[in-house]
Amino acid sequence: MRFGTAELVRDADRGNAWLVSVDGVAQSYVDLDDPAHLEFDYVRRFADVVDRLPPGPLDALHIGGAACTLPRYVGASRPGSRQLVFDADGELVELVRAQLGLRVPGLRVRVTDGREGLATRRPGSADLVVVDAFERATLAGGLATLEATRAIAEILRTRGLYLANITDGSGLPFARRFLATLLAVFPEVMLLADPGVLRGRRFGNLVLAASAAELPTAEIAQRTASAAFPARCVWGAELRKLAGKAAPITDGDAPPPPSPPDDVLGLF
Repeated sequence: MRFGTAELVRDADRGNAWLVSVDGVAQSYVDLDDPAHLEFDYVRRFADVVDRLPPGPLDALHIGGAACTLPRYVGASRPGSRQLVFDADGELVELVRAQLGLRVPGLRVRVTDGREGLATRRPGSADLVVVDAFERATLAGGLATLEATRAIAEILRTRGLYLANITDGSGLPFARRFLATLLAVFPEVMLLADPGVLRGRRFGNLVLAASAAELPTAEIAQRTASAAFPARCVWGAELRKLAGKAAPITDGDAPPPPSPPDDVLGLF
């Protein structure tokens, strides 16, 4: 694999479900018999937001694929969707294709760097853009910058949705700068995270949603608060306060993405 050693492990508790890990770090979980089963909390948060989009098929772009959990979910829940996945690890793509299959109606997977792939897309061509691209346990470089965010905003349609999965720890320094980046481009931004992660008490995943259109924040907050593993939702004045005076991330001033502590086995 380009970014490490990949392993596929069957879940003994489910008939045809698989965990994909790279160098021991969980990257994807997919149930081939039930694509609506989402094992990872952060992917459920993605789905919580996607499910609040108007009904019907979507034109979706995913940067980062692994086992293509969310594309499979969208394909099952919104038949007729057209989806394109960019993944930089060609060997991982071929492993998943050979062992798990990628024959999802309307789904194409292209081996390319995320930024390079963004440059090939037409303006106003996507209802949904998802960034969930990690190299082992760190966010793939160049995807959280102001320049990349502007490119994503240009690809989205008027009411399109941008979703991103990032990780951070104590003090949330990277998350604050990424929030500032999103707020510089999108009028509507929302953050979803485990309360302990949001308080900076532990390292973990944070999901960001952004759009030029109004987000159904109250509905999403109600749904995530009642989940088996509840998430806090932050938006509006509280979100701007969280971002504080953090500077947007740029190509010329991009901090290294945070890495988990040695004693943390995250889901990235």
